[in-house]
Amino acid sequence: MNGPSAAGRGGTPEAATAAKAVAAPRDTGEPAVPGTAHARGAGTGISTAPGSGAGTGSGRAFAARLMAPLLLGSVLNPVNSTMIATALVAIGRDFHVGAADTAWLISAMYLASAVGQPSMGRLADRVGPRRVFVAGALTVCAAGVIGTLAPTFAVLIVSRIVLGIGTAAAYPAAMAVLRAESRRTGRPTPRYVLGRLSLAALGSAAVGPTLGGLLAATAGWRAVFAVNVPLALLALLGALAWLPADRKDAGPGRAGSSGSLDPLGIALFAAALTCAMVFLLRLEDPRWLLLAPAGVLAGVLVWWQLRHPAPFIDLRMLARHGALVRTYLRQGLTYLVIYCVLYGFSQWLEQAYGASSFQAGLILLPMSLAAAVCSIVGARTKGIRAPLTLAAVCLALGSGVFLLLHGSGPLIALLCAGALFGIPQGLASTGNQAAVYAQAPADGVGAAAGLQRTAQYLGAITASGLIGLLYGQRATDSGLHEMALIGIVLGLLLLLLTLADRGLRPGATGTGTGTGTGE
Repeated sequence: MNGPSAAGRGGTPEAATAAKAVAAPRDTGEPAVPGTAHARGAGTGISTAPGSGAGTGSGRAFAARLMAPLLLGSVLNPVNSTMIATALVAIGRDFHVGAADTAWLISAMYLASAVGQPSMGRLADRVGPRRVFVAGALTVCAAGVIGTLAPTFAVLIVSRIVLGIGTAAAYPAAMAVLRAESRRTGRPTPRYVLGRLSLAALGSAAVGPTLGGLLAATAGWRAVFAVNVPLALLALLGALAWLPADRKDAGPGRAGSSGSLDPLGIALFAAALTCAMVFLLRLEDPRWLLLAPAGVLAGVLVWWQLRHPAPFIDLRMLARHGALVRTYLRQGLTYLVIYCVLYGFSQWLEQAYGASSFQAGLILLPMSLAAAVCSIVGARTKGIRAPLTLAAVCLALGSGVFLLLHGSGPLIALLCAGALFGIPQGLASTGNQAAVYAQAPADGVGAAAGLQRTAQYLGAITASGLIGLLYGQRATDSGLHEMALIGIVLGLLLLLLTLADRGLRPGATGTGTGTGTGE
């Protein structure tokens, strides 16, 4: 967002991923015992005492009060990642910067999120998920204020970095809370609960461009940042009122937590990624010298990860699971094309087609609706190869339609092109998530799912660089057509990768998890 099955039994693949994370033992080495309070959840840092927040009986487990702040917090990252798309032109106009510069607003948040998601997950296990959730909500509030009042473009970029860090806390903290609730009640987290969590994220990302266009057109682009303040405050108040208190012994010195954060690994990853991002965002005038420190940092990162007992990125696990690495490659390439469209097409609509921010958001609405519908359909599909194949075909076809677009083209062509890209946005997300569930080792599904999101963010950062290279200071027909050619090539490449991947054959596991991926 499972073998032949989790998607087909009514739950989403993301739900199955999280359910597997709930059920599999970790840290303590103790087996999960269904029906007992000792099943999965040790080490989450949540109090299981009666009255600690979510109710005392299994009938009140996963109640609406528990889920409300978790759902609200989990939508903040995806909605902010897409909401900015239809405000970029207005921001560039006010600060007198072009498309190559506004791309920093995209990449800065994705850089922070790529590092923040797995880091916050480790922190939630170490100091307690409620603390991490609350800290993240406060950080989002601060980011909203900074962005709303930003006097310069540089400050606006800082606000996006802070926003990426703050929003990265909610999802892993939510998963830790659900694991603890499962342990307290002695039963697995219901699939419908996890399905709501993943669908909320997908749905909010899909409607983000339309919402951003509406806010920018009616209240100005600063409203895209200001809206985070009330949303984060609602999530904060809900967390303080309804989330269970963290265990009293949760904290940096808790047994078993030593070295679990791998701060050096996180710092090396962030530094290497930053060098790569700066290089990608200046492809029109490449700074080749940046490749040297990026390569050195990446080499040191590999050396350190191979020696750390609990590495930030488990390279040995990846080496043992080639099918999982191929899934990450598909995820990154798919979202490279999707984000080129999401950000590049919206800017073209405003600068070449002549649409307003609000009109651009409405034109992108079919893409949002198609993505939402296809995410539901993909979640209920039994197989994996078929939806991923269809997603690759639609990426190539949608890019082909872009080759025919011009600033004076018919509106129906724009709507059809957007809808074609909405299909792979929904299918690829659920399909690759199901593949991760089937291919990851049984005791490492959570970490594997986090790396899938990192692959998605890397695709988004690369897309930002391509947009800056192809558009320069202004979106043009020729830039859109060049982007379309890249989309066609990558769509065909994804089609070949999907059809040739033996890890997606019926009954293949790629890992020893015991579940087949299905067809």
